[in-house]
Amino acid sequence: MTATEQARTTDDSPAAAEMTRKEWLAGLVQRRGSVVVLALLAVVASFSFDAFATLGNAQNVTIQSAFLAIVALGMTLVIISGGIDLSVGSVYALGGVLAAYGNQWGGIVGLLLPLVVCGAIGLLNGFLVAYGRLAPFIVTLATLLGARGLLLAITDEGATTRLMPREDWLTRLGQGTFLGFGIPVWITVVLFAVGVVVLQRTRFGHSVFAIGGSREAATLMGLPVARNTMLLYVGSGITAGLAGALAAAYSASGVTIVGEGLELEAIAAVVIGGTLLTGGAGTVGGTLAGVLLLRVIQNVINQIGTLSTHLQSVVSGAFLAVVVAVQAYLSRAYLRGGRR
Repeated sequence: MTATEQARTTDDSPAAAEMTRKEWLAGLVQRRGSVVVLALLAVVASFSFDAFATLGNAQNVTIQSAFLAIVALGMTLVIISGGIDLSVGSVYALGGVLAAYGNQWGGIVGLLLPLVVCGAIGLLNGFLVAYGRLAPFIVTLATLLGARGLLLAITDEGATTRLMPREDWLTRLGQGTFLGFGIPVWITVVLFAVGVVVLQRTRFGHSVFAIGGSREAATLMGLPVARNTMLLYVGSGITAGLAGALAAAYSASGVTIVGEGLELEAIAAVVIGGTLLTGGAGTVGGTLAGVLLLRVIQNVINQIGTLSTHLQSVVSGAFLAVVVAVQAYLSRAYLRGGRR
């Protein structure tokens, strides 16, 4: 039992019990607040807009959420470990272009090529961060530029957009439906289910939290910090490439201008979902709620129909600022209780 736990055990005063309840509530709101806000927003929007609570709108929101969610899944584990991956937007775009490029040799090549190349970019990120001890911000900023440059080289400076035959296997995967929802949505559900198991039920997942809490302490515990850190960035690259490939299959083309700012959306979703930018705390389910919350907000703004694209960005940015401020306050409250 730690000193903090001993202090809490021996201090049975009403004031101590009240503070413990406040700490518990602060931690709960931090981890699950996005789910509550999402539910409230959905209920209010359902009563306010006739077109919101329809199957067609649900299909639209979920398919638009799927690609960002897959990217954010990899980002979640990286941020929990105390890192950051700014390259995912460019890697996402590169994955889509590579899927369309490789599809000329068949759907299997079209799917595997972006996974291999984008995974290699993640491997480079992970190696430089884990073994080179370079700052993740600088490393992934460099690969952001590098991946975008490779994309432009493949597409003749963006002048060439490769189309994918609609009867092809990969295109059918991206455009197909199952039980009324797009196949990419179900792929996202499966990936998040795997993410929950990995993060909560495996030694690797527990080590991710340990690394994010204290890299030095994790090293002293004998955890393979460098290896696991590298694997996290490989996973981030693969998920970004997979999302790009599925997006290309959904649109039946390798569009060169997508993915700009996607890394910021992914980080926003992760933070809104309750994952701390400082590392050591977070949930995969929270990230999914964060993605859905961002997309539902955009959908509600579209339902209003009176805000321009620029004002939509202002509203989304203001919402994110409020969420980060509240999360920072709750985190400090929770940590203050842990230090007593």
